[in-house]
Amino acid sequence: MDCKIFEGVYQEIFPFWNEISDEDRDYICTNSSSVKYPKGTNVHDSSECSGVFFVRSGCLRVYMMSEDGKDITLYRLHAGDMCMLSASCVLQTITFDVFIDAEEDSECFVVSGPAFKAVSERRPDIKIFSLELAVSKFSDVMWVMQQILFMSMDKRLAIFLSDESARIKSDTISLTHEQIAKYMGSAREVVSRMLKYFSNEGIVEVSRKGVKIIDKKRLRDLTL
Repeated sequence: MDCKIFEGVYQEIFPFWNEISDEDRDYICTNSSSVKYPKGTNVHDSSECSGVFFVRSGCLRVYMMSEDGKDITLYRLHAGDMCMLSASCVLQTITFDVFIDAEEDSECFVVSGPAFKAVSERRPDIKIFSLELAVSKFSDVMWVMQQILFMSMDKRLAIFLSDESARIKSDTISLTHEQIAKYMGSAREVVSRMLKYFSNEGIVEVSRKGVKIIDKKRLRDLTL
């Protein structure tokens, strides 16, 4: 692929881009690829240094998995988002394993992990950028852990529905109970019971199309 396509995007998303040498810019672009991931594809697992992901379209889910196969969603990546946790060789202080799946048909620009590492070792500003990007996602991770450890299920579900509605700019959230449970790190049965309670209280309407928020004020009150 023409390196100019990558360079135009990287100039916008990498604050250090104009500060590095032409050789380093060419090296990063040469070691970049545009990859399409069909829905359900495993994009990254713990055994790889897959590289730095920049999501062009679609949605990726970043999660942790226990030994018995139970997983917890840490956060999701949408168009315009970047992920450094998939480049463990760049940030060697990251010692926990993460997995990334394509939640939708997705397209990403991927910078090779070893290539990004080689350039970052010559440029402290790139290393700082990488750390800051990773730290920004750790705040999302800690928010997930705070909800799981300290919040009641009704509040957690109310927060999820409110946030998802704001993100997609719609009162109808087209997700299955299984998907909602996966995003929340809960069991489908628990989510279904709580949605039934919300429905009986007139807060939401549950159908095959998903969950429609009926009473925004009461849902918002549950998040407080």
